[in-house]
Amino acid sequence: MSITFKKATESENTLMIVDALNLAFRYKHSGARDFATDYVRTVESLKKSYKASHVVIACDQGSSSYRKQLSDVYKQNRKDKQAQQTDAEAAAFELFFEDFLATLEHIATTTTYPVIKFQGVEADDIAAYIVQQQHKCFDNVWLISSDRDWDLLLRDNVHRFSYVTRKETTLHNWDTHYDFKHDDYISVKCLMGDSGDNVLGVEGIGPKRAQALVEQYGTTWDIIASIPLNGKYKYIQALNESRDKLELNYKLMDLVTHCEEAVGTQNCQEINTILANYLK
Repeated sequence: MSITFKKATESENTLMIVDALNLAFRYKHSGARDFATDYVRTVESLKKSYKASHVVIACDQGSSSYRKQLSDVYKQNRKDKQAQQTDAEAAAFELFFEDFLATLEHIATTTTYPVIKFQGVEADDIAAYIVQQQHKCFDNVWLISSDRDWDLLLRDNVHRFSYVTRKETTLHNWDTHYDFKHDDYISVKCLMGDSGDNVLGVEGIGPKRAQALVEQYGTTWDIIASIPLNGKYKYIQALNESRDKLELNYKLMDLVTHCEEAVGTQNCQEINTILANYLK
């Protein structure tokens, strides 16, 4: 599926994609209430800083149905942690989420920014799909999120700003953030897994070993093709038993390749319509 929209006519010609819930968590951590006005003010400030001509709000709505079908333990650790909340913690989170939903409604009624969300679809995949469809139509695309998974989406003109660290990550300063090449990021992630999302990596393989394996053998698919590897180390033995795990991890974590499948055909068509109306 591919679509090209009319190129924005603003002088700066920059698209900004906001990770809606990610940005809202700054208010949860501070204990702030009724933050809708300040949230919009923050978005406006970022829009001004990056001279963005257009802003899109990408929002999670539940865990990814696509990934849950692939792995029934995907993000189960978060549900387990949530189940262990005290009554006070659960009540505080409920209030925060009420304020977050009110914030989305405030954005929808007081700004022109489209709020894009679908049940069972994560903001990561919405952002990935928009980047794939739109990056050639803009001089720059700025991703506003502290989620380092979004670094998979970087291109020469696609960059990420973290409101938590106050740092920018681009292909031009990649080496100041990572010890491996951007092209190797997904392969390193497949080997290591992602504890935050309960995606299990290969036992005994951390960042340095993952990087060394990618440098020696190549991509995830090159490593799979090379199995069984020679070696008596336990992590090599674990890797030789992890062909299926690596294939699964690639499907779970490669936002670029699988974003359309994760968003869903009908939802992708709706995004196309939303953006065609917004960018005209």
